[in-house]
Amino acid sequence: MNGFLIANKPTGITSSNLVVFVRKRLPRGTAIGHGGTLDPEASGVLPLCIGSATRLFDYIIDKKKTYVAELQLGAITDTQDATGSVLETRAVSVTEADLHAVLKEFVGEIEQIPPMYSAIKRGGKRLYQLARKGETIEVEPRKCRVEGVELMEQTGENRYCIRVDCGKGVYIRTLCHDIGLRLGCGAHMASLQRTAAGVFTLENALSREEIDAASSNGTLEEHLLPLDAPLGHLPAVYLTEQARHAVINGNVLKQKWMKGPAPIAEAVRIYLNDAFAGIGQTQDDGTVRFKAMLLPEEERHASLET
Repeated sequence: MNGFLIANKPTGITSSNLVVFVRKRLPRGTAIGHGGTLDPEASGVLPLCIGSATRLFDYIIDKKKTYVAELQLGAITDTQDATGSVLETRAVSVTEADLHAVLKEFVGEIEQIPPMYSAIKRGGKRLYQLARKGETIEVEPRKCRVEGVELMEQTGENRYCIRVDCGKGVYIRTLCHDIGLRLGCGAHMASLQRTAAGVFTLENALSREEIDAASSNGTLEEHLLPLDAPLGHLPAVYLTEQARHAVINGNVLKQKWMKGPAPIAEAVRIYLNDAFAGIGQTQDDGTVRFKAMLLPEEERHASLET
């Protein structure tokens, strides 16, 4: 069983908890991992790498993600979200026009100071471990990129729903916190849902109950996306049948076996006829070396019979 399963993580559990839940419903010994952690109180898209897909983790984690967050104005918390203790409350006199104007300031390359309640390590310990002991250390700002922030609707008193499109390394709760500071009234993130991670979307995600049901009736594998589904951003190399023996053995792929010159890239998708054969890297001499050979077992067996 190899491919990507899109899970809809509920609030109240960790990403690792969900991995354990799914692992118990896979064939014994099947590798599994998740592509991009969600905080316990966040919900939404959690891509699960199943079988050989675990070898593709590094090629999917940097893709654009979309979040829907609730921004609660007027209260600053120590965790920058609703799970923390309120440090300060302020009066709110913010109009939607004010909010629209400030949100625009957070689009593009911005700097964030990662929150103390984060998994960043300092001195061998996670920041959240230090924070729980009441310790505070200075954390340097980090640059990150926000593609867009959109005000969707007002959901309660001084509470607004925003949509954020961003890349890797953006803390949405810190974004909410910083928006509140810019508005002058303070704010924290009241809730968070990830609706997309690259090609993985909430519309195609399965709940725990749906995963359990699919496992029980033997249809879970039908919900897996193919290994190359999230790799469309990588250039492709197409090989002729003459390259089959080299592919099976993970050998260097020569230009004479390619249907056109290999793209110059750190990572390329490799196809033998129509079968996805893995990830490679183009060399200076135009050959391609495998970084991960992933030709399906049935394709390898078929080659031995011909």
